Amino acid sequence: MSLEGVLAVDKPAGMTSHDVVARTRRILKMKRIGHTGTLDPEVTGVLPLCLGRATRVVEYMQELPKEYEATLRLGMATDTEDLTGSVIEQVDYVSVTSEEAEKVLKSFVGTISQVPPMYSAVKVDGKRLYELAREGKTVERKSREVTIYEIEMKDLKRNGPFLDISFRALCSKGTYIRTLCVDIGRALGLPATMVKLTRTMSAGITSADCLSLEEIERLMQAGELQSRLIKVDHAIRHLPAHTVADDKAAAALQGQRLSGRAVSPEVKTAGHIRLYNSAGVFLGIFEKQEETGAIAPVKVFLPEI
Repeated sequence: MSLEGVLAVDKPAGMTSHDVVARTRRILKMKRIGHTGTLDPEVTGVLPLCLGRATRVVEYMQELPKEYEATLRLGMATDTEDLTGSVIEQVDYVSVTSEEAEKVLKSFVGTISQVPPMYSAVKVDGKRLYELAREGKTVERKSREVTIYEIEMKDLKRNGPFLDISFRALCSKGTYIRTLCVDIGRALGLPATMVKLTRTMSAGITSADCLSLEEIERLMQAGELQSRLIKVDHAIRHLPAHTVADDKAAAALQGQRLSGRAVSPEVKTAGHIRLYNSAGVFLGIFEKQEETGAIAPVKVFLPEI
């Protein structure tokens, strides 16, 4: 049986997300692998990889909040908004109290507007922003709304003339933590840049769930990796679970629409659900259609024999 499920990788610094996927393909000797959200090369932490049919649920996992632990440096700014860039501004000395920093951090909780950094993968007129930035070009970017659900200051340390602020942030997909660091500095009246970033949760998967690439290779060689994979339906456990009546389970697997009465508990609102048979076998993602009330297939998962 081929590997199927979500592999939680502890991404090391110095590798792109694509590099991690490529190395995992070599270790696992399989092509059908996808990730659920890019991390910059120097960013470490949780990188969920979907193996086999699990690639079909990537879009549902990407919608979930992500959590990060970051450190920003108050008193200097770079053209990339992190330490990989060139310094474009700095001050002689930073004097900010812990109380002032904490108050400003808390002010970012809620829906905020961000302008994507020039060194990002956003496309403008068919070209990635980072490609334009490397050509020395700066273009106008549209702001986007993101949500900061929680933010908590963890530490404040002096670093020469600068101050380093460490914090934890729980945020919506599409949030640029580098830009958040810059905006926090701006709110304090100072230049700022991100010096460190670790993703500690993605799609409900935490650092504790993750394996290093070396551990993955060892488990694969020992034939024990499948037991460490997160099951497809568990990876989308934010979708409500429902059971189809025994006499309608075959119809569900054939991709037929079902009457709302064939599913329990009753699906009261329109939207995606996880559907199981009476034995608890995952049959796929279905949705209640608002107009008809029918339960329609979205992605059927035929049980493996």
